[in-house]
Amino acid sequence: MSSFDTNPFADPVDVNPFQDPSVTQLTNASQSGLDEFNPFSESSQLTNAARTAPATQPSGHSQPAVLQTSVEPTPQAVAAAAQAGLLQQQAELERKAAELEKKERELQNNAASINPRQNNWPPLPRKCPIKPCFYQDFSADIPADYQRICKMLYYLWMLHSVTLLLNLLACLAWFTVHTEKGVDFGLSILWFVLFTPCAFLCWYRPIYKAFRSDSSFSFFVFFFVFFCQIAIYVIQAVGIPGWGDSGWIAALSELRGNMAVAIIMMVVAGFFTLCAVLSLFLLKQVHSLYRRTGASFQRAQEEFSQGILTNRSFQNAAAGAASSAAHSAFRGN
Repeated sequence: MSSFDTNPFADPVDVNPFQDPSVTQLTNASQSGLDEFNPFSESSQLTNAARTAPATQPSGHSQPAVLQTSVEPTPQAVAAAAQAGLLQQQAELERKAAELEKKERELQNNAASINPRQNNWPPLPRKCPIKPCFYQDFSADIPADYQRICKMLYYLWMLHSVTLLLNLLACLAWFTVHTEKGVDFGLSILWFVLFTPCAFLCWYRPIYKAFRSDSSFSFFVFFFVFFCQIAIYVIQAVGIPGWGDSGWIAALSELRGNMAVAIIMMVVAGFFTLCAVLSLFLLKQVHSLYRRTGASFQRAQEEFSQGILTNRSFQNAAAGAASSAAHSAFRGN
């Protein structure tokens, strides 16, 4: 019923939160403690000392802190480090190159053992005591663009050999009619024996090697020797008497004597003329191919010097000459 006795329209009573008995009790206790506290008393100092006990120092001798200063490398040190790095890279590259060369040599040896390139020219029977001296395979050695011209030069060499053989027979027939023509017959034998292998070695094999390995030096050897060969064809086609050639002059001079011998000699003169014409045509063809291959006289000189330096006989001769010169100089001293 007391709640009904309260006037709701009366002013609210201010309530002071600090008048609470619990708060006033704590406040009075703290004030009394502060009044009785003396900071300069011995008990308070001991209490404070116990409360603020210093932290234990680590055992052992303490080292003073030293600030490390940053030291920049000198240019000499940087250059030495760069040079050392380059030398290490060079050694690594040389090691890899040696490994590649070794592997390539092993592959070549394996390929040679599997499919050896045995000499197959001249094509002699197996029972013949003379074995082939050269290896020749147009499809394997010569690029497809050069196979036709290389085969034509090979056929020209065969025509060259047949013509020299026919020249020998014509001079033999001429000698049987005129015994004073023995010099021509003897020279015809010499030309056949000498020019047949020389033409193969001096201008056919160089052009074969030139097309096979794109060698500028082989191209220059071919051009020089083949030009001389064309000049010899012209001389043989002319047929100067006493030179061992059944050319046009010798054949026409025999028309007043034996007609059969004259006809044989004119056939040989025609063969010499054909060889000269074909040689000029093939020389022009080879020169046009030579200009497209990128060969040059400077490359030929480099290949020649490299071939001389890598030649074992030249190296042995140079080493022997150097050792003998050193020995003579030592003895002179």
